[in-house]
Amino acid sequence: VQLQASGGGLVQAGGSLRLSCAASGRTFSSYFMAWFRQAPGKEREFVAVISRSGANTYYADSVKGRFTISRDDAKNTVYLQMNSLKPEDTAVYYCAADPYFSTSYDYTSAYKYWGQGTLVTVSS
Repeated sequence: VQLQASGGGLVQAGGSLRLSCAASGRTFSSYFMAWFRQAPGKEREFVAVISRSGANTYYADSVKGRFTISRDDAKNTVYLQMNSLKPEDTAVYYCAADPYFSTSYDYTSAYKYWGQGTLVTVSS
């Protein structure tokens, strides 16, 4: 599967953005989908993951209550709605996919497929 992330940009603190990740192929619904982010000089970190059915989601503590991951299998797209953005949310955001769920879902090694990233900049 090939992934294409979009929707990044510059936003003021307290604002909102919605990221999209479009996937190629006809088996999108069979993949667990996740978002990670990487700030300058830091390691890539987990943000959120959604199950194949969309019924289960998990979030990093740093974004819980502010970010929402969702998927639209008819459009082969996963979304990340980001509200109440903070300057510390500034990073390149990557979507990732894997057909198998891992209890280590917050590790980059749990995902086989990655998109190219989209930059989110939150100004104070």
